[in-house]
Amino acid sequence: MKKVERVLIVGAGTMGQQIGYQCAACGLDVILYDTSEGALGKALTTMKKIGKAMEAGGRVSPEAAEKAMARVRTTTDLAEAGKDADLVSESVPEDPKLKASVFASLNAICPEHTLFTTNTSTLVPSMIAGHTGRPDRFVALHFHDVRITNIVDIMPHPGTSEETLEAVREFVFQIEQYPIELKKEQNGYVFNTMLTQLFGSALTLASREVASVEDIDRAWMGIMKTAVGPFGMMDSIGLETIWKVTDYWAQVTKAPQGKRNGDFVKTYVDAGHLGVKTQKGFYNYPDPAFFSPDFMKGIK
Repeated sequence: MKKVERVLIVGAGTMGQQIGYQCAACGLDVILYDTSEGALGKALTTMKKIGKAMEAGGRVSPEAAEKAMARVRTTTDLAEAGKDADLVSESVPEDPKLKASVFASLNAICPEHTLFTTNTSTLVPSMIAGHTGRPDRFVALHFHDVRITNIVDIMPHPGTSEETLEAVREFVFQIEQYPIELKKEQNGYVFNTMLTQLFGSALTLASREVASVEDIDRAWMGIMKTAVGPFGMMDSIGLETIWKVTDYWAQVTKAPQGKRNGDFVKTYVDAGHLGVKTQKGFYNYPDPAFFSPDFMKGIK
C-alpha cells in the first residue's frame, strides 16, 4: 500500500473539520470537499479556531499550527477532489444510502490504491461495503473530538483485507492518534456503545417526565464528578445528529420507547434548537446553566 500523503475529507461539518485539521497539522495535504461553497467557507474559519484551541492546549506545536492551514484546499468538484487522494475520510450524514452513493461515485474517480474509510458513528461498514467497488480497501475509521482526545476506532468488515488494516493502522499513528481495533462489527464501536446507552437512559427519563433535564444532568455530574451531564453532551454533539440516530434505531428495533425518545428530541430540532452550534438546545449557549456554580449548589 502507498503511504498516505493526500487525504480527501468528504463533508465539511464538525467532524470533517476536525479530522482535516489533524491531518494537516501532521503534515498531510488535505482536500476538503462539500457540495456547498458556504459550508466550505465556514469550515475554513472554524478550522483556524480549532488550530488556535489545540495550540493553546498543547495538542499541536506553534510550528505545526502555523503550517497546517496552508495544506488545506477546498472544492465542490468531487472529481477534482478525489483524483489524487491516497485515503478518503467520509463524514456525511448518517444515512447508509447517501454514504453508499458517495462511495460509488468516488470509486469511479479515485486511483486504484485509494483507501476508503467512513467516520460513521452508528452504522457498520458491511452495510456500505458492497457499494464501494473496493470492499477489500474499505473500513470504518471513527474519530472522536480530536481537540481533546487521540482515540480512533478501526472497525473492519469481513471483507476488509489485512493489507488495508495495516495501512490504516499506520495512517492513524501517522496523524498522532491511537487506534482501538474492533475484532468484530459493533454498532457504536466501543465508547459510543457505552455513550448511547447513557443517552438512551437519559432521554427515557426525560421523555417519561421522571425528572427534569437539569436534574438528570445533576445526578450524573454530582455522582460521576464530571463537568457536564448527558444532555449537555448531546448539545455538544448536535441534537439533529442525536435525533437521526435515535430515530433510525427506533425504526430498526420497533421499540415504542425509542420512538418516544426520538420524538422528544425532535421537538427541539423542529424549533431550530440544535445545541451548541445554534446556541440553544437543552441549554442556552455560550454560558449554559451547568457552567454556573449554582447549578450544583449544595453538592460537594
